[in-house]
Amino acid sequence: MSENINKENRYKSSQKVIWITIFLNTFLSILKIVIGLLANSNAMLADGIHSMSDVGSSLGIIVGLFIAKKPEDKEHQYGHEKAETIATFMLSMLLIAVGLNIGYSSVKLIFSGDVQVPGVAAIWAAIISIIVKEIQFRISMRTGKKINSDVLIADAWHHRSDALSSIAALIGIIGSRLGYGFLDPLAGLIVSIIVVKVGVEIFIKGTNELMDESLEEEKLIKIVNSVLSHKGVKTINDIKARKHGSMAYVDIEIAVDPNISVIEGHDIAEDVENIVYEKIDNIKSVLVHVNPCCIDMNDCKNCNENVSTFVKRVLEDRD
Repeated sequence: MSENINKENRYKSSQKVIWITIFLNTFLSILKIVIGLLANSNAMLADGIHSMSDVGSSLGIIVGLFIAKKPEDKEHQYGHEKAETIATFMLSMLLIAVGLNIGYSSVKLIFSGDVQVPGVAAIWAAIISIIVKEIQFRISMRTGKKINSDVLIADAWHHRSDALSSIAALIGIIGSRLGYGFLDPLAGLIVSIIVVKVGVEIFIKGTNELMDESLEEEKLIKIVNSVLSHKGVKTINDIKARKHGSMAYVDIEIAVDPNISVIEGHDIAEDVENIVYEKIDNIKSVLVHVNPCCIDMNDCKNCNENVSTFVKRVLEDRD
């Protein structure tokens, strides 16, 4: 029950941020496209199209978050959290496509030489965009970190890329008005590079998560340290962890005294589960496998390793 309540709270928090984003991006995209057309600014027009794509990506994020909060069912017995990762993945594809399109249009305009001097209104539109996008970045990043949402954090960096692209557009517009006409479409090209770069980074992150990326090494070390503090755990034979959307699964093999009863071994395993849940946030499930420890502790390879060396060896064995 508590997990479902937590999912509902995460969804409400993220939904609130996304709807604010949709409202502001709709306003910005209309403002920048209209001014881009009226003020003859290719950089501002490109920035406006970029903002319009943000509205579509935000709607996709809402759908992904809605699906991710659903509980396990017959067809999806491990839950739906990866829907959030899929939404992140689709956001990256949209960003890359939009960036390439903006870049193509800008390059074509540079080589055609058909460049017009943009109006003053384009400067004010760029300034407004920079301020609003930075505010959006801070809101999305703060909420994303608070609820451990990769898709909101990715969207926050999307906003930061928008702010950077608006800065590039502002420089291009001002430069063009000072007599360097080529700077406006050049700024559009810079915008496209920024957008594609952010898209590729989000694409790589989303792909890694879909391929069951491991938890960070420092978190694995923290788990191993905590589990080894239990007096019933003689050593750890293996540990695996994989991200599952905003959550993670942990599989751990522990070694115990071979002479204890099954019930005692089971109790130790339950203690280990609780330790992992307490020490690491956003763990969805912990699977503990109990092995009998070596009778002679000096023969046990793991017993003679420090924690960081053990974790590094486990990770290297999978390379």
